Parts: sequence; structure tokens; C-alpha cells
Amino acid sequence: MRLCSIASGSSGNCIYTGTESTHVLIDAGISGKRVEAGLAQIGLTGHDIDGILVTHEHSDHISGLGVLCRRYHTPIYATRRTLGALMQTGSLGKIDPSLLVEVEADESFTIKDLTVNPMHISHDAADPVAYRFSYGKKRAAICTDLGVYNEYTVECLKGMDVLLLEANHDVNMLQVGSYPYPLKQRILGKRGHLSNENAGRLLGRVLHDDLKKVVLGHLSKENNLPELAYETVRLEIELADNPYHAQDFCIEVARRSDVSEIIEF
Repeated sequence: MRLCSIASGSSGNCIYTGTESTHVLIDAGISGKRVEAGLAQIGLTGHDIDGILVTHEHSDHISGLGVLCRRYHTPIYATRRTLGALMQTGSLGKIDPSLLVEVEADESFTIKDLTVNPMHISHDAADPVAYRFSYGKKRAAICTDLGVYNEYTVECLKGMDVLLLEANHDVNMLQVGSYPYPLKQRILGKRGHLSNENAGRLLGRVLHDDLKKVVLGHLSKENNLPELAYETVRLEIELADNPYHAQDFCIEVARRSDVSEIIEF
């Protein structure tokens, strides 16, 4: 399996994962041109993409979706209510209904040789999900845009080889920053975004000996710094009630606007 962040941040998200014969995108929240440029950097074109899996309907996850599906006739996978929200989003333009594929959380499905298993997340959208993937014994998860996690989240994310996890904001930066109060409360709320501290605490619950890579994603441009997210998550791992230390794992931060290195596992 392979995983690569084409873009990850509060202003746009697009993640690639796949196998030798199957290639999918998780979200397309940047322009179609930027998606195509990112795919070219990893040796692919829009014609190679077997599906776009949408987590939810917010613009930083779907802004390039309409262009891509019209240009390449790419199937769009999402929950029923998310699909309904997409069809009501005028900025996407016309989308062929035959390209829409309904999925449900906790009901796995396959795209060629890749197994996909959506999971519930807590976010202020119609019916948001994160996605887990498996190919043989290899497993990966992309989990962003959740205000809180619970035992269900922990169980869903155990046993991964690679995990891309949200570390959206530093609480102090957010609280003293320029965002209006209602927006601050939304981000800090149970249907908002995961802070650096909570990302580290969640990670501390799912670490295991065979976890090969952790990627911190969906960082806020205004309320976080890559170095701060990295160090805060590492500190939370050190404080966690488990036998591990931060240096036991390869942890990196996804780039906001640049294509990350391909993770092969």
C-alpha cells in the first residue's frame, strides 16, 4: 500500500492512498489543477483514480470535486446525507448522479483490491466519516475533522500500519487569536476539531509495536504551527499510560500546500 498527502490543512485537503492496481483520493478540497499536479508528482493522472471518498461536505474537502468528476467521470463515495449535501452545493456545478455511490459507517466495501471501512466522526456536517483501508494484512486510516474521540474511535484506529490523524489547533493560540468568539467555540466544541493535545492523547491510546508511521494533518494556518503540533503530540505520548516513548515512532506533519513523500508499507 501507499499513502501520500497532496494537501492537508484548514484551507484544503486531499489525500491519496492505493495499491499497485487501485488508486483513490480521500477528499478533493483543493482546485482540480492542484490535484492533477499533485498526482503527477507521484506518477499518476486523474484517469488513474478509481474513486474519490468524501469525508463531508465542507468546502476545504470538496472544492475541486465537481471539476474532477466531470473531467474524469470519477465515482464519488460518501454517506447518503453527505451526498445529499453535495448535490445542494451550487459551487460544485453539475454532477452526474450516476457517479454517486452511497456508503455507510461500519459497513466495509471494496474498490477493486482495496477494502474501505468508513467510521463515524463527530463534526458539524451532515453525516461525516473518516476512512480506514486494508489490503491483505496492511492497514491505514485517515481520521480528521473530529471534535472529540471516544472508545469507539480508539477501537476503530487500533492496529493500523499508518495513521493520518488531525492535529488542528493549539488551544492557547486559538483562544488568544483573531477568530470571532462563535468560531472559536465551534472549533473547540464536540463537533469541531481535534487539538494538538487531544491528538496526542488519542494517539497514545492506539500505539502498538507495528505502527510504522504517524502523519499529523489538517493543521490550522492561523492557530497552529507544524513544530508546535509535533512537539505537543510527542509530549502527550511521553505522558501517556503506555510503555512507549515518542522516539519509538516515526511522526511527521503533513504539508499544507506541498505533496508529502510517499509512504510505502
